[in-house]
Amino acid sequence: MNRPVRVLFVCLGNICRSPVAEGVFRQKVRDAGLEEFIHIDSAGTGAWHVGNPPDRRMMATARTNGVDLSSQRARQFVDTDLADFDHILAMDKSNLHDILYLDTGDDFGHRVTLFRQWDPEPGDYEVPDPYYGGDAGFEAVFAIVDRTAEALLKGLEAHYELGAGSA
Repeated sequence: MNRPVRVLFVCLGNICRSPVAEGVFRQKVRDAGLEEFIHIDSAGTGAWHVGNPPDRRMMATARTNGVDLSSQRARQFVDTDLADFDHILAMDKSNLHDILYLDTGDDFGHRVTLFRQWDPEPGDYEVPDPYYGGDAGFEAVFAIVDRTAEALLKGLEAHYELGAGSA
């Protein structure tokens, strides 16, 4: 590819699951020295939190695990994201449905998948929403996102032949 691979993480409000996926994946990409090859963003299917930082509990969980989310601000997923991103990773089936609903010409469905399809332990393939729960839910989501982001990075490195020799 002559441009970076574009990856977008999507949840409902863009304040818990997708921001932590963006932050964790960004850290892994940075640690692998692949920042010039992968563009990363996140969005929410709903507009409730547009412009707000991630949930304070998710920010605290991420910070405890060495990931800084403080510069992120929520934005809403828009139909042009379908064409702009190579990989659109939904956190659950409801968000997957909402994203595909915007693909009125059925042109971009091949770019949209569940994030946990990359998870070596996918369970029900959904990242649970920790918003209405306690700290344990945020920690569980972080663990899911961490291992899935690692597998995603390895998959993209192999598919796009990123890393040594890429330019």
